[in-house]
Amino acid sequence: MEMSSKLLEKAVAEISQLPGIGRRTALRLALHLLKQPEEQALHLADAIKKLREDIRYCTRCHNISDNEVCEICANPRRDNSVICVVEDVRDVMAIENTGLFRGLYHVLGGKISPIDGIGPSQLTIAPLVDKVRAGGVKELIFALSSTMEGDTTNFYIYKQIKDSGIVTSAIARGIAIGDELEFADEVTLGRSIVQRVPFENSLRNI
Repeated sequence: MEMSSKLLEKAVAEISQLPGIGRRTALRLALHLLKQPEEQALHLADAIKKLREDIRYCTRCHNISDNEVCEICANPRRDNSVICVVEDVRDVMAIENTGLFRGLYHVLGGKISPIDGIGPSQLTIAPLVDKVRAGGVKELIFALSSTMEGDTTNFYIYKQIKDSGIVTSAIARGIAIGDELEFADEVTLGRSIVQRVPFENSLRNI
């Protein structure tokens, strides 16, 4: 696609690197921005700049945060004895949207996947194990996607903390095997959290 402006071409090239955005969509977005008041485009640019420069990760749960400790972990009304283990921040947002979980989270930052070169040391598994062994945690809920990598990660963590005496559970299989939490509807996801089952019941499938 030949363009009459190198500036437009550069903008399209950058926008098209975003997930799910092809060059035609990127061109449409770039042209849309050109039609908007300059102030609006600058606000967008400033928001992206601040996102990259100022965003932090919670020192307790590894969720994205504006401060050292995220608002969920800092909320005294949350039950800090129940921790829901998720793959990434999108899963936290999906579960929070159900309004049915009042515990805390632990974001792993991915799943164990040897084929992709991702092992336990690349994830935040060690801090989670330390948190459990430190005491105060009564239940750990495994809420990773029902994939081979998700089940492998669940089982690895389970082996590390199974002698701690805490309850381990997994979300009910209202989420289809292979599905990601962020794409599940709120009712299904909410029921899966509320109707969670003992993790040991799922070991036969691993």
